[in-house]
Amino acid sequence: MKAPFVLACASNSPAILSANLGASPLLENGIGLHVEQGAASATLAFNRALDATREEVVVFLHHDVYLPHGWDRLLMMRLAELSARDPDWALAGAYGVAPDYRQFGPVWTSSLGQIIGRIPMQPEPVQSFDEMLIVLRRSSGLRFDDRQPGWHMYGTDIVCAARAAGKGAYAIGLPCIHNDRFHGALGPDFTESYRWMQRKWPGMLPIQTPVTKISRSGLHLMRERWNMRNSHSAREGDAVDTGTPPAELARRCGWADLTPSAASA
Repeated sequence: MKAPFVLACASNSPAILSANLGASPLLENGIGLHVEQGAASATLAFNRALDATREEVVVFLHHDVYLPHGWDRLLMMRLAELSARDPDWALAGAYGVAPDYRQFGPVWTSSLGQIIGRIPMQPEPVQSFDEMLIVLRRSSGLRFDDRQPGWHMYGTDIVCAARAAGKGAYAIGLPCIHNDRFHGALGPDFTESYRWMQRKWPGMLPIQTPVTKISRSGLHLMRERWNMRNSHSAREGDAVDTGTPPAELARRCGWADLTPSAASA
């Protein structure tokens, strides 16, 4: 029986991949995992993954994401709910920002030491995704932009592309573990991605991303850097060691088994 979807990630760390995404129970259920190595950017890696796979639904995610037991069944239920609302949907995600700036999850992030994002009671349209996990419907015709540099904001760019094409992008409630390391500051690569987005989508600005607002002036990027400097010690104290087994983090979140009940399936 053909798997209903495939996972795709870019990874140059076999240790991180094995401890997190590679430890996800759904890999024992016949779900495929395509790994790209050595790509110059996230978009190049993920477009190569699109070309190398054939499934209608492709889940692009970071190698430090763990998908708890039952996540594959939950995804299929959520996508059925989404298709009932929007038969022509293009994108879905685990964490996204709505047009009114509400942030939808829920996901665990080790870098912040907490569950973030409100629970969507129905598929919620978004203007951006966190790149940790993005679900793409192949028949939407969407691809990542090969011209986009680096490893940031491609989750926002592809939502902008969907919106420009009149297609929907939604947060749909896919609890998972992002076992990410502490982020002390935004580097020059983040600035490069920010400026690239400003140039590409001037007519859509401002755009609220999970990290900062992309505005014409760029003052929000400066403000976010200032906020991160001033909160460094507190945030570092909240972060959880990425050596904690992600299955244990899922258990503590109440997500040890996400299998939908018979009543909800």
